[in-house]
Amino acid sequence: MRASDRAYATLLEEIQSGDLAPGAVLGEVEQASRLGVSRTPLREALGRLAADGLVAQQSARVTVVTDVDAGDIRELFEVRRALEETAARLAAERGDAATFAALADAFAHARLDGPAGLDAYYALIARFDVELDAAVANDYLTSALRGIRTHLVRVRRLARDNPDRLAASVAEHGLIARAIAAGDPDLAAHATHVHLHNALESILSSVDTSAGASDRNSTASITEGAP
Repeated sequence: MRASDRAYATLLEEIQSGDLAPGAVLGEVEQASRLGVSRTPLREALGRLAADGLVAQQSARVTVVTDVDAGDIRELFEVRRALEETAARLAAERGDAATFAALADAFAHARLDGPAGLDAYYALIARFDVELDAAVANDYLTSALRGIRTHLVRVRRLARDNPDRLAASVAEHGLIARAIAAGDPDLAAHATHVHLHNALESILSSVDTSAGASDRNSTASITEGAP
């Protein structure tokens, strides 16, 4: 793996996981030293992350991790809805019925108990995405979807896990998979639309709640420190 690819992969994972939080400063000298690469491959990695919209350059040698707010999330889902509904419709027309029937069965038996259950669920989502891309067989569409998914990983990390929402998401994915297996494009697209609507509402609620809690904590700290 090239040094720039290695640096990109490491920084991407750290941004998506939240280890590098919004606003984190990525100094060129410090990051090159930390990642064990020279400045040229680091700059290439930062350039790719900037193209992804995950970092922004503040000065010639200082880059920061971009913030994600409710407006960003809404815009992301506008694009996601257009792409994923189209993908679901095409998959129902072109996909292998047995493959998606097996996925529907896997969603029906998914368990969300503990960290292992969540990891298995997200792995199943990744498997579904891979099969969806293969069924669509459109490089332009799947390339656009990969870009959206890069941001979705980060958005999911910023939002709190909601057990009720996760359980509903499992059922929604199962319905999408069954519709694709049945070769029903309209149902596949509609089920995807409903899933994305519910996911957006849940994420926005979670982000708003977190922001409200942060504001209350800040106010309390100021009050406590007041004379």
